[in-house]
Amino acid sequence: MLNDKLGIKKLYALSSEKRKFSFSLPLKHKIKIGKRNYEIKLKTDEKYGTYILWKNRKYPVEVVRSRQNKYEILFNDISYTFSVETPFSLQRMKVLSSSKGKTEQEFVKAPMPGKIIDVLVREGSNVLRGEPVVILEAMKMQNEIQSPVNGKVVKVAAKANNNVMKDDLLVEIKVD
Repeated sequence: MLNDKLGIKKLYALSSEKRKFSFSLPLKHKIKIGKRNYEIKLKTDEKYGTYILWKNRKYPVEVVRSRQNKYEILFNDISYTFSVETPFSLQRMKVLSSSKGKTEQEFVKAPMPGKIIDVLVREGSNVLRGEPVVILEAMKMQNEIQSPVNGKVVKVAAKANNNVMKDDLLVEIKVD
């Protein structure tokens, strides 16, 4: 086991948005939400595959992709991407990211596969953080994809009625 060989007592899961979640080793079948602890069980059977049993409900789990310490899973038919880091690798990431400097470009990517319904911006237009830039239809729902920053649209890769895959470039914005 990793914790036995290296003496690691804690790991961190970093979401694709860089939110940090810590968990202690060895892993326990409990989660804490707020101040309450809940029992969870990870199970596998032929009928349902792998699932989490929580509050007597089954939530399907599938590892879609794993490479080194990066994972993409489907949990209850929702895709999550995260990496698992040791305290040392997390500190190393912080040092490396602080020495990089600020990026001047922001790349708005498709959060899920779907069909572009409408493109709401043009190259050269200014956008504010939170302003919708693209309408993406996925699973029969229309989703507003918003600008994460204030800036000027440099490139519009999305075109109405085109299908996109998860992480396809939609809009490139030069940060103000």
